[in-house]
Parts: sequence; structure tokens; C-alpha cells
Amino acid sequence: MLEINYSTAIDPFLRNIRSFIPDFGGIKPGERVLDVCSGSGAQVGEYRKRGILGFGLDLSPDMLSLSRRLYDPALPSDSYFTEADARHLPFADASFDYTSTTLALHDKPAQTCLEILAEMKRVVKPEGYILIADYTCPLPASFPGWIIRTIERLAGGEHYRNFRHYLKHGGVPALFEELGIKPEGTQTTSYGLITVTKAKVS
Repeated sequence: MLEINYSTAIDPFLRNIRSFIPDFGGIKPGERVLDVCSGSGAQVGEYRKRGILGFGLDLSPDMLSLSRRLYDPALPSDSYFTEADARHLPFADASFDYTSTTLALHDKPAQTCLEILAEMKRVVKPEGYILIADYTCPLPASFPGWIIRTIERLAGGEHYRNFRHYLKHGGVPALFEELGIKPEGTQTTSYGLITVTKAKVS
């Protein structure tokens, strides 16, 4: 239940970011986007609202149940959401115009993050894009920054340990550098707490 409670706490904070991501990414109606670690499905819902062919993938049955209830089409056979491990995406190479993920790296071990990003790159078409929204590193020493640190600390356990490791070791820029992915653009938002990064797949 902690996973659902954490998502419930974070999702309202992400409302503006959900709408910012497709604008920043330049995603057009009709383009195919896979949202990895899609959680509540809210990002897929935002894509679909804009005529973007958004699909979600998550490993948690609880989160998939929630996202399907909120955002799936009427026909179960035409599901927008897939249950799978983000380290092993069940899609062919170059299946999507974009892949995205939001606040799904900071809570995972670094090696897992690298494997997820490598898979996100694999399933994007040449000249397509990866979009990552996650905590700015370092987080600002501000009241909003304190709130985020408190939420992450309350998540506890391995989640919080991975969050601290993520901040200590450079966050998304460090992960991109290790994989040889070069960002094309970044934009910090939400009181400086979150940075959205866009990288082209060659």
C-alpha cells in the first residue's frame, strides 16, 4: 500500500509537469509515446487528451489497476497499459517516437536506472526522443525542497536510500553521461525541484 500512498502524495504536485512534458518535448498528435514506470497513469491520460498515442508500462499490479480504471478505453482488449519490468521492455526496437518517465529513477538503484534508460533508448525510433522528469540535483535548500525531502524520507527503506544516492551521485545528468546520452535541452520547473531533460536518439 505504501506505493499507492506515495503516488497519491506526489501526483497532485506533478499536475503542471504532466502538461509541461509534451509541450517541452514537442510531441505531436498521432505520435506514439511510451511512458515507463507509468504509476497512476496520469501522464498517459495527458497524452491521450491531446491526441497523442500514449501507452504506459508499470510493474505494480496495484498501480496498473488504478491507471486502467482511470485512463483505459472501454474495451479491455485495447489496453493502453502493460505490466512489465522496465529493464526488459516487451517491445521491438524503434517502436515509439518518444519514451518518457517521471520521478521514476531517483528511488531505484543506479544500475537499475541505467538498464531502464538503455531500454527506453532502444525502443525509440532514430531521431526520436527520451524525456526524463526527475528531481533537480542538487535539490534547492528551500521550503519546497524540504517538503520533498520529507516525503522521500517518509517513503523510507530502500526508496529513501536510493533517493540519497541519486542526489549524491549527480542524478539524471550523471546517468546520461554514463550511457553516452547527450541532452538536447533541459528545463527546471516546480520551484526548481524538478528538471525535465530531452535527449535525441541517433
